[in-house]
Amino acid sequence: MLSGKAATVYEHLYITADSLELVDGVKIPHATFSGSPVFSPKNHRILLNVGDQLDLWVHNLDSIEHEFAVYQLTGNQLIAPGDSIQVIQTFSNPGLHIYHDPKNFPDYTSLGLGGMIVVKDHNHASFYWNIKEHALGSNSTILNGGTVNWGDYNPDYFTLNGRSNPEINNDVDARVTGNVGDTLMIYVANTGQSIHSLHFHGYHVKVVYASDHSFRVGWMKDTQPVSAMEGLILELIPDQSGEYPVHDHNLVATTGGNVYPYGMFTTLLIDP
Repeated sequence: MLSGKAATVYEHLYITADSLELVDGVKIPHATFSGSPVFSPKNHRILLNVGDQLDLWVHNLDSIEHEFAVYQLTGNQLIAPGDSIQVIQTFSNPGLHIYHDPKNFPDYTSLGLGGMIVVKDHNHASFYWNIKEHALGSNSTILNGGTVNWGDYNPDYFTLNGRSNPEINNDVDARVTGNVGDTLMIYVANTGQSIHSLHFHGYHVKVVYASDHSFRVGWMKDTQPVSAMEGLILELIPDQSGEYPVHDHNLVATTGGNVYPYGMFTTLLIDP
């Protein structure tokens, strides 16, 4: 059980830039908020309990200017190359918040700079999905100071925690595993610019939190939409054992470079 005692949680995020190698070997420019000064293709996940105060330092190790904000919660703070900023915020309610780079939004968020802050009030097994789509050429255009036409946005690759099928199943934070009757929590942050409708085979999942569409709380369905920059918390209590797919119902998102099933596709593995 959670102790119920609030604490100050100290965290550091480092803006680092390199490249993301996609499922078919294609590489694209990519930037993330890493948990250390070493580049990581995954944004660092911040875990809190209800009532915790977050004392966060964000360090810009990139050669260009960035900004930082917790979406719909804090103001935008500018971070010059080599500089750092401090964010202090108390989280009084359970939920999921997206932190990101709002500079020229959605440019730098789409470049990769978007992660999640999870605020818990339980000890159930939990899994974390940072879902995003990628359009070849857009990232290079952004880094070169060009303009992306977001009205003509046609993504080529679709990832979960920076990975596509089959690599997703090697991510223990993403691969949902458990037993019949367990309460399993799935935290979903859509840091892309498309709506993704997550379709669960074998089970219905319940929405227990939706940052942008609170009317969805309580929905029990096998398909749950997640809007751009929305945080969603899903509860799964399996009633049968087996291995079942889960994927984006927009089937183009199950591809990578036009190849199926190299996209946003994984499986749930439930034991008796």
